[in-house]
Amino acid sequence: MAWLLGPLLPAALLLLAAAAAPGRPCGPAGLSRDTVLGRPGANVTLTCQDEGLVNITVSWKMEKWGTAAAVGGGHDRRLAEGNTLLLWQVRYEDSGRYSCYVGGRPLRSLRLLVEAPPCLAEPPETPRVSCYRRSHDKDVLCEWPLQAKPSPGTRAMLWVKQRFTAENATEQRCRYFSKAQKFVCRVKVPPGADDTKPLVVSTCVNNGAGGSASEDRIITLSSIPVKPDPPLNVTVEALEKAPQQLRINWSYPSSWDPRFYWLRFQVRYRPEPAQTFMEVDQVMTTWLDIRDAWRGTRHVVQVRAQEEFGHGAWSEWSQEAVGTPWTDPRDLTSEMGPFSSQFPMEDGTYGVTLPPELFGEDAADGTGGAHPLSLLQGLSWKPVPAPWHPPTPSWWPGGACSWVSPSLLVSW
Repeated sequence: MAWLLGPLLPAALLLLAAAAAPGRPCGPAGLSRDTVLGRPGANVTLTCQDEGLVNITVSWKMEKWGTAAAVGGGHDRRLAEGNTLLLWQVRYEDSGRYSCYVGGRPLRSLRLLVEAPPCLAEPPETPRVSCYRRSHDKDVLCEWPLQAKPSPGTRAMLWVKQRFTAENATEQRCRYFSKAQKFVCRVKVPPGADDTKPLVVSTCVNNGAGGSASEDRIITLSSIPVKPDPPLNVTVEALEKAPQQLRINWSYPSSWDPRFYWLRFQVRYRPEPAQTFMEVDQVMTTWLDIRDAWRGTRHVVQVRAQEEFGHGAWSEWSQEAVGTPWTDPRDLTSEMGPFSSQFPMEDGTYGVTLPPELFGEDAADGTGGAHPLSLLQGLSWKPVPAPWHPPTPSWWPGGACSWVSPSLLVSW
């Protein structure tokens, strides 16, 4: 039996070495032939053609983050005449692709990379990768956060291969999201893939100063946690005649198909300017009524999701939505200041109580409301002592009565 192992042993060792080896070497990023390296604060000259173009107007355009913008007129940036473009005191944000045109026809495209020289620059941070799936039938996403914004020349790659095989690893370019400040890579899962086969995943981030590689991770599709995308279209509505209630509505993320698995949700809300959220768990619908909202106060609301049986991780919180409970219009009127329809008399007693119509504003046509004397009909009169006794009309009962308005005091 030993004579059989002799020829097979080298092949077995090679197979194990290939399975254990990392995806590829992770060193400093090389520069392509169309890349121009510039140091921050230095002047950079870009040349359209090596042989000068005589009596021809050359225009330059810059493409950055997928948006083309005309060069010239910006801060410390000047468009030169003819064949060269001079950029003064370049900054990191000047990195991008510069193209020269003659009569609308592109002649050359150069990539400007503004970064510190390798002796001053720092290698990228070591990736600490975590992987998840946005739903049970989606590709695997691997990501890692960064403490600081990477330099413009930083590149990130993801290598994936099956474990215990000598096949070459597949390579995926990773994308940097500046708002979330993290790199995200996609592991494409072919239809009908075996969920139990182990995969080896490794990442490499490099720039001009060096490279940093993550530790190899061994994953299976069945063991990857599910992390849904945040819920969409979160709205907050006031409920009629409910000054302490709010209705919150939202929808499933587009990456999740509720025909196969549902999501459960968690809602958090707070009145402004409070900083502490109140939370409601185990919500299986896409709406929720809050019944303890603060009257007349704007509330901030967010929603997040998890697989219905609690498998995997919670999604990120949704974007904030705001709303204010219903307010009785009469409450808005009372906020203008309290008033009494009774007028205090000199002796501390009060005269008759007047109807609210007497306090209304004049109509737009200038006719005003009802005449004050017409409002006396049906009033309950209360006799009060009078400090003096004017002649009493023959039709007036004995004694004196007083009647008060906000602008007039009439006594008899």
